[in-house]
Amino acid sequence: MFAAERRQLILEMVRANGAVSLRELARVVQTSEVTVRRDVRALEAEGLLDRRHGGAVLPGGFTRESGFPQKTHLATAEKTAIADLAAGLVEEGEAIVVGAGTTTQELARRLARIPGLTVVTNSLLVAQALAHANRVEVVMTGGTLRGSNYALVGSGAEQSLQGLRVTRAFLSGSGLTAERGLSTSNMLSASVDRALVQAAAEVVVLADHSKLGTDTMFQTVPSDVITHLVTDEPPMGDDRAATELQALADCGVRITVASVSPSDGGEASGGRTRRDVPVPGPRRHVRPGGGQPGATLRSAPLPPEQSTAGRVADLAPRRR
Repeated sequence: MFAAERRQLILEMVRANGAVSLRELARVVQTSEVTVRRDVRALEAEGLLDRRHGGAVLPGGFTRESGFPQKTHLATAEKTAIADLAAGLVEEGEAIVVGAGTTTQELARRLARIPGLTVVTNSLLVAQALAHANRVEVVMTGGTLRGSNYALVGSGAEQSLQGLRVTRAFLSGSGLTAERGLSTSNMLSASVDRALVQAAAEVVVLADHSKLGTDTMFQTVPSDVITHLVTDEPPMGDDRAATELQALADCGVRITVASVSPSDGGEASGGRTRRDVPVPGPRRHVRPGGGQPGATLRSAPLPPEQSTAGRVADLAPRRR
């Protein structure tokens, strides 16, 4: 494929989806991420798009929200790997809340195998994934259906969450920065997500690397409220994403990074692993065996019996 054809296809993908990761662009145009990064720079120089951490977005600052059909085709391997690891945080018999999104939908498919769960959600897609699960109770909020992401929003959804208390909330969003935390492009969705957070003792954010450093209009979860971030490994050379991860760790967020296998078109090879990295601070329960202050991003070797679908990055706050 010639450079002009490749760049036109990249531009069409960004216009259709609002934001696309370099990894996904490379997969679609069938070339390397290095070549795609060069194409994105050229298109940015023409003012046709903006570069973001590990991806490209529409020009003009804040990214707009993609519709559900477009989101389902973005970062599919990354979402699978993230969902595999996130499911390992859930234990039998827990009561949790799960927000709307394509990544949380992937998580719900894995939660169906965990007996005794009670899952509260405002997402029709999450509820559908759990509808036939054995010994999993699904509780849906009220509200008005938002067709673009199949989520229930509005005052009815928020009121139904009042007085609720669960162990964890699993949320996704449109962007994540250390400065503002998790954000989304829709005001009604943001309001319901904030109500979900209020119901949970811990907040787990699921966000692929393309959302790191991306800022959207409405804040949902401030950084100092996020307990745990599950993300995927940024592409080689994406120093800004690694910097953002370190900044989130400095805010007290525990970071778990999933590795996506390059085989089979980038699809994760299944399985999951988990190691908690405790972060000192008054709002964290410190567990033994974690990283020490001053640690930098480093790979944690997997035991031989574990799949290579994921790894955990040990991140601890830097000394002030």
